[in-house]
Amino acid sequence: MSATTAIISDELRERRERVFLVLAGFFLCAMTMLNIIGITRFIQLGPMALAVGVLPYPLTFLCTDLISELYGRARANFMVTVGLILNFFILGTMWLANAMPSVDASTQPPWQLIQLAEDVALPNGDTISNSVELYTLLYATTTGAVMASMLAYIAAQYCDVYMFHFWKRLTKGKHLWLRNNGSTLISQGVDSFMVITVTFGAQFLAGVVSAGAMLVLMGSNYLFKLCVALADTLPFYLGVHYLKRYLQFTDEEQGKL
Repeated sequence: MSATTAIISDELRERRERVFLVLAGFFLCAMTMLNIIGITRFIQLGPMALAVGVLPYPLTFLCTDLISELYGRARANFMVTVGLILNFFILGTMWLANAMPSVDASTQPPWQLIQLAEDVALPNGDTISNSVELYTLLYATTTGAVMASMLAYIAAQYCDVYMFHFWKRLTKGKHLWLRNNGSTLISQGVDSFMVITVTFGAQFLAGVVSAGAMLVLMGSNYLFKLCVALADTLPFYLGVHYLKRYLQFTDEEQGKL
């Protein structure tokens, strides 16, 4: 009997770790997409002007809240810390690639060099003319976003985990919707303000981007994240309900792994 119980326990433990890996994987993937595609393109979504990197980012807060609810604060903070380390890895890889010399012009692939019709102001405050390497252009549009993402990430994600457990303690474990939305709405506001301020701060100081344009971007980012945060309430409830049964968490185990 004990051997059978041990086998079931091992299977259950592996099931729980696999679900954690899936949630953490979506979290880290969405975060990485934000850093890589970042502000390489802006899209119009109704009244909102959004950087394409913002589209998958609200998923990170749903994953954080699910892990906080099911696995606990320690696991959620661990995942956020791993994401921060990945931010440094991405930034270091991009810096190294930018610092290394390009191949000889005669052997460059045709897409490596882009001809420009006019001068272009880059997000880092530099201005380029005539032609530019594709990677140089991508580096200029993503490194600032990565730095902004790192600062916003530290503030917003740790804030989300803290506020989630703050509301949970305050309501004595009741009102699941309150800790889901209450934590996300505050942390998303922190994220939207910081990421736009840091990304476009140099252009604002140089007079390239107006304060009004920055406020529109902040408002659009937060409005989008606000809508997604409210829309993910039902998926959050369903996720907690079914995953708790699937992972066979008892009330004593839930949120304490």
